[in-house]
Amino acid sequence: MNYNFITIEGNIGAGKTTLANLLSEKLNARLILEEFAENPFLPKFYQNPEQHAFPLELFFLAERYKQLKELLTTRDIFHKLTISDYLFTKCLLFAKVNLQSEEFRLYKKLFDIINPQIIQPDLLIYLHSPVSKLQQNIKKRNRSFEQGISDDYLFSIQENYTQYIKQHNIKTVFIDVTHADFINNESHLKAILDVLENNYENGQHYITLA
Repeated sequence: MNYNFITIEGNIGAGKTTLANLLSEKLNARLILEEFAENPFLPKFYQNPEQHAFPLELFFLAERYKQLKELLTTRDIFHKLTISDYLFTKCLLFAKVNLQSEEFRLYKKLFDIINPQIIQPDLLIYLHSPVSKLQQNIKKRNRSFEQGISDDYLFSIQENYTQYIKQHNIKTVFIDVTHADFINNESHLKAILDVLENNYENGQHYITLA
């Protein structure tokens, strides 16, 4: 294994948490999962975005910082590898979509103060899926507050992710998971495990799971 800290990212419904759980079991890795259910503003945000977007994003910023800071600065003698299902920068990417311009400027100032304190992953795995497939997954997992998410919102989030990845020379494996089934298709999970055996250079590397 060439990496100590791997982050899995992607749009809403891309399968981040599913893959993170499966990889952690296969590789005996310490697992960091986003505690989104703890955010009391999340259901309110989907009902009234303009009113609740700012407290929503502030809560996520504080909770993600606290979780990553504590876990990544605490030595774990039982696990050499850590896998996370979110990148701290997702705070900024979602805030850019959800906040008004003045709110975003203030939010970015806070983010820029906090971000340098967070350890960045050795490898980012980005799961890309078309919006139609994301909507299928969202409906399948049946979280009530997510059922009204629009295609336009998912397109906006996807665009922010892809722009960030292209603009920053971070070590990223960009995986098309349109037809992926990590639970029922062992070859798809093995393809990801094979990815982790490679020592990639900085930049983007593209893989499609058939």
